[in-house]
Amino acid sequence: MRFELPKLAWEANALEPAISSRTIELHHGKHHQAYVNNLNSLIEGTDFENMGLEDIIRKSEGAIFNNAAQVWNHTFYFNCFTPGGNGLPSEDLLDAIHKNWDSFDRFKKEFSAAAVSVFGSGWAWLVKDKEGNLSIVKESNAGTPVVKGLEPLLVFDVWEHAYYLDYQNRRADYVEALWNIVDWEAVSSRY
Repeated sequence: MRFELPKLAWEANALEPAISSRTIELHHGKHHQAYVNNLNSLIEGTDFENMGLEDIIRKSEGAIFNNAAQVWNHTFYFNCFTPGGNGLPSEDLLDAIHKNWDSFDRFKKEFSAAAVSVFGSGWAWLVKDKEGNLSIVKESNAGTPVVKGLEPLLVFDVWEHAYYLDYQNRRADYVEALWNIVDWEAVSSRY
């Protein structure tokens, strides 16, 4: 199976000013594409060649895992946003957020704190477990909650390539800007 770079649901400039078109062109068009290309090269002629992406992630290690997980993580990340954002989570998801964090604002504050505090490069995830309980998970490098049996709902990419052109070393400003473009319909549909 050859993997392809997924097309974006919006134009490269559609998330401005939160994320510039130049960042999208480099992050998606170059960086994400490189993971896809690397993965295709690494799995050619191996047992992974005919597996789906999540199966590769669960069964691989080293370079194959890193590239497969980064293809998956980045695809998920780009599908968490929509131009201008779209309001609030669904009533069911909002109730679950209130149950865990008392308020939507407190959830956003704790999620933002997790994203900002990832050491080095990584990800901040909102996930649910098999019982439907929500939690915030931090992962480094190519880490993904997929291998832990958790279902991702939302992710913020906090690798420097995701924000450095627009925000330089101001990760907190980037994280704050992302709240303005979250696609809550998509996030809620995963809940």
